[in-house]
Amino acid sequence: MRRIDDLDVQGRRVLVRADLNVPLDGETITDDGRIRASVPTIQALAGRGARVIVCAHLGRPKGSPTPKFSLRPVAARLGELLGTEVAFATDVVGDSAVRTAQELQDGQVALLENLRFEPGEESKDDAARTAFAERLAGLAELYVGDGFGAVHRKHASVYDVPRLLPHAAGGLVLAEVEVLKKLTEDPARPYVVVLGGAKVSDKLGVISNLLAKVDRLLIGGGMAYTFLAAQGHEVGGSLLQADQLEQVRGFIDEAAKRGVELILPVDVLAATGFAPDAEHEVVPTTAIPADRQGLDIGPATRELFAGKLADARTVFWNGPMGVFEFEAFSGGTRAVAEALIGSDAFTVVGGGDSAAAVRQLGLPEAGFSHISTGGGASLEYLEGKTLPGLAALED
Repeated sequence: MRRIDDLDVQGRRVLVRADLNVPLDGETITDDGRIRASVPTIQALAGRGARVIVCAHLGRPKGSPTPKFSLRPVAARLGELLGTEVAFATDVVGDSAVRTAQELQDGQVALLENLRFEPGEESKDDAARTAFAERLAGLAELYVGDGFGAVHRKHASVYDVPRLLPHAAGGLVLAEVEVLKKLTEDPARPYVVVLGGAKVSDKLGVISNLLAKVDRLLIGGGMAYTFLAAQGHEVGGSLLQADQLEQVRGFIDEAAKRGVELILPVDVLAATGFAPDAEHEVVPTTAIPADRQGLDIGPATRELFAGKLADARTVFWNGPMGVFEFEAFSGGTRAVAEALIGSDAFTVVGGGDSAAAVRQLGLPEAGFSHISTGGGASLEYLEGKTLPGLAALED
């Protein structure tokens, strides 16, 4: 992939596909991590005299303008981080976008409105997607792909536009790919993967692929209860994907055949309901009451997991260990994060809820080797899939 240094950007309009899909509470950004991650590439281009036009998506507005998904608050925050005003176009490829792009001067930055306000962005119809891509590409002379969190989507701004303009990969995408190659091509061992989150179905592909590569696989979060049920344990009202039980039994058998340590929780915080103040108690995973639900791994499991991480040389973590948004059930996620911070291993936090948990729990981001901006994209890369946005940049 070409780098931005390979492009002559002085005085030219450069369309940067960024990942600015941040959580909002009304118009208040509650986690600006993805915006901050996008700043270095934008700064580098503007500093070389480019006229930078940033495009991104936010939420799922389903192809029509939806005020609550406007990128206007993001433009304001991006301007604060850049230390300069960011012009905001009130549409994506309409009159406002065209005028904003044309009025940019060397070193200035603009942000287009939410890409997903246009049905062509996510269209499954190649002709519709291409027609939108041509209008978007018409705003600029060069393209830089830097939205790693979207490269697994065959969307117009990710896949089609780079085929219409001279293009390069931004620094964020290059950094993510370098890290993921370390996890897949020749990881230092022991190589430990920690997986959590709500649904085992979200991780089927990555588990299947990683069983041939890892030394240990630690399973927590809501997905652990399907593994526990597959072993014949009562899981009460805990998250359970009954349709995945056979698949999970197959994983358990495959791990044993390959000599992969598969570590499951030995105790959980079993609560009377899904609420921040729900009454709860620590119970062994062999004795979860039928009228309770597990909302976090217990203290013995935290100690077990920390021990299994202690001698690791490479660690990939994706998915919280419990409902970290509720303080009473955040201890398991904190324990795993702190074990990684205290480790000498190459540690990668796989984006999404894991990265959000690190920030919400007030943990030092510098304590990890890398915090990814692309949860889904990272997982699909680790599954061995071809990511459309990366393939387009490689052409």
